[in-house]
Amino acid sequence: MKLDAAVFRFAGTVVLASLALAHWVHPGFLWLTAFAGANMLQASFTGFCPAAMIFKKLGVRPGNAFN
Repeated sequence: MKLDAAVFRFAGTVVLASLALAHWVHPGFLWLTAFAGANMLQASFTGFCPAAMIFKKLGVRPGNAFN
């Protein structure tokens, strides 16, 4: 798996999990969805993604989107 796919899968999992938690546990979990969306938006402008940095340190092969 390449870095791009790992980051997108992680972000998608966070969004879907937070929506499920907001539905079944507490609506406050929607803030996690907002945080994930804001982080994806800023990463698209700056190229800085904390999740990508963590995945790089774990040895995931580089991709095209995150250097």
